[in-house]
Amino acid sequence: MANVHELIFLKEKIQGLKDDGVYRKLPVLGGANDSEVILDGKRVINLSSNNYLGFANHPRLKKAAIEAVEKYGAGAGAVRTIVGNMDIHEELEKLLAEFKREEAAFIYQSGFNCNAGTIQAITEKGDLIISDELNHASIIDGSRLSKADKTIYKHSDIDHLEKVLKENRDKYNNILIITDGVFSMDGDIAKLPEIVELAEKYEAMTYVDDAHGSGVLGESGRGTVDHFNLHGRVDFSIGTLSKAIGVVGGYVAGSETMYEWLNHRARPVLFSTSLPPAAVGAIMEALRMLMESTEYTDRLWDNAKYFKSKLGTLGFDTGHSETPITPVIIGDEAKTMEFSRKLLENGVFVSGIVFPTVPKGTGRVRCMVTAGHTKEQLDRAVEVFEKVGKEMNILG
Repeated sequence: MANVHELIFLKEKIQGLKDDGVYRKLPVLGGANDSEVILDGKRVINLSSNNYLGFANHPRLKKAAIEAVEKYGAGAGAVRTIVGNMDIHEELEKLLAEFKREEAAFIYQSGFNCNAGTIQAITEKGDLIISDELNHASIIDGSRLSKADKTIYKHSDIDHLEKVLKENRDKYNNILIITDGVFSMDGDIAKLPEIVELAEKYEAMTYVDDAHGSGVLGESGRGTVDHFNLHGRVDFSIGTLSKAIGVVGGYVAGSETMYEWLNHRARPVLFSTSLPPAAVGAIMEALRMLMESTEYTDRLWDNAKYFKSKLGTLGFDTGHSETPITPVIIGDEAKTMEFSRKLLENGVFVSGIVFPTVPKGTGRVRCMVTAGHTKEQLDRAVEVFEKVGKEMNILG
């Protein structure tokens, strides 16, 4: 009889991953996540991180993290509701609210936790969640934790959203419309002004996950709400502290009422130790840097436009991105993964993304240009794209 502890059913599933060609080993960084990295022992140009502003290894953030550890220790020691709520947690929330130009901001330990904790706290049986079909996995998981009914609308299709609202408004107590601010696979921006107008017309709430808009769009990276000047009209604005801000964590910005309720009902915060002091210290320094100057976001956009235009001139299909996220669409899944492998062999790391993350036949490598890249690094990367593109007959 087989040993029950051998987990044969999982071994079979793992073999299935291998048979399907989707089994992978994690890439290993041998140092800081920067514009060039040591990956599996080899120095390569990094076009795969979410470190948009180059903050993850910035001297000012590192210094602030070390100073916070010296004063507050390595860990917070408890959940916020018991004795893990330090004055720096409160300071961070005030600074975030000021930065976001909202009444209040409520911090979580990760961006994923924001969606897992907030959606179920603000909806209940008798409510309806209407979600864009391309929303992030954490929104899907967060919605599943809610007892509300769920439905989706076609991606950024305002007419379809209105149809769903019209058909359902009278059947539910509250309706929550959820959208990403920037969609992470294509780099397009949500039609937020139109969504907000519909929400106000049908008395629905709005919820924007701005993971890829934080630190990127708006003045000095204040996000999609700021970009469209919709302050006070979006009920829940979710931001991450782990992408452009360069550290870890997430937050919801909005009203004092939102803050008070989440303080009592946000399960990840109620049942998990609060952010470590080092993270809080570094995040506050990042926010101060953004409030001092637009130089980091300016450099990010300058680099992104430079890189996109060079790839476009070569004849690569970069899709409909409106942000620094630059997909290079190859199409065929196997060819996409081979393209990614050959780029890496030539010193450029950019991950291949295929079905089921994106629709079949739209395989792409997703390039993440940052403020930390030099023009020389971007030029070298473009040369590699051209070389591999020609070798694989992707370019004419």
